[in-house]
Amino acid sequence: MRSRSLPAADALLRLQASITARDDRLLGWLYDHGVLTTDQIVAALFPSLDFTQRRLRRLTLLRAVDRFRPNKPDGGSYPYHYVLDQLGYDHVHAQRGLGPPRRDQARRRKQSLTRRPDLPHLLGGNQVFIDLAAHARTHPDTSLDRWQPAFAFHEPGVFYREGGNPQMMVHGPTGLPRPDGAGVWTERGRAVPFFLEYDTGGERLDILTEKIAKYERLYAMSTWAWPVLFHLPSARREANLHHRLAAVPGLETVIATTTAELRAALAASPADQVWHLAGRDGRHRLINLPYTDTRHDDEFPTHVVAGQEGRAA
Repeated sequence: MRSRSLPAADALLRLQASITARDDRLLGWLYDHGVLTTDQIVAALFPSLDFTQRRLRRLTLLRAVDRFRPNKPDGGSYPYHYVLDQLGYDHVHAQRGLGPPRRDQARRRKQSLTRRPDLPHLLGGNQVFIDLAAHARTHPDTSLDRWQPAFAFHEPGVFYREGGNPQMMVHGPTGLPRPDGAGVWTERGRAVPFFLEYDTGGERLDILTEKIAKYERLYAMSTWAWPVLFHLPSARREANLHHRLAAVPGLETVIATTTAELRAALAASPADQVWHLAGRDGRHRLINLPYTDTRHDDEFPTHVVAGQEGRAA
């Protein structure tokens, strides 16, 4: 006799009975940030690749996560890319006190991600935060306390704080930045909030300067200002961007840049001394970047994944 599948409620209870704190963090990340590769997961959360693969197989069997492998243009395939399966959505919604997810939430989002033309950009932006989490895993006095996804900043009014310009509520995100993510990095009791702009080199430099103009507008309308981190592919692109920034009169926004080339050469984390501040000499650690905000620990936009594109609800 063929065994029947467990009812959804029983399957969720079985999953929840098997979940560890590390699993919880992974499922939350996949809910918020869409997709992570095997390499990213092992770097940020697990002691070894073998241990990671065993745990991911278990979570796949429990229907907490699903996976796919994109094909490479020149043949072969990339490592497994992990996304939430439907029970993973049920678990995260239950943990966060949200209503039940759509019954086809996992299928719709997986289809969206597998067809997404800018998937390398999404994974690259995620990688910066993964590298910070990996650094924190081996440095007990540090932590990635917040990791906000891009879509948390797409809704009207998300940048508004009491005392700011009310036009930020009226006009919504029009003319304001749409960062690729945001976070709070902590070392030895000191914390710095930041926005991330992840650049693959595919956009014209004037597109980057237009983004900076939007951060300048946000700075002018707000009572707070976080440093904006531009993660660039090469030293040449970084030099060209700083040349353009030098021509911007009265630049107020704190712009800090680093490159994939530099980090690879130094085997450096984003937490390390790799950030070049616009208008200043030398490189700085992430924790030492200046910011203006006395309430960054509790003034973050909230977000809920909704729909196949993962926009805020």
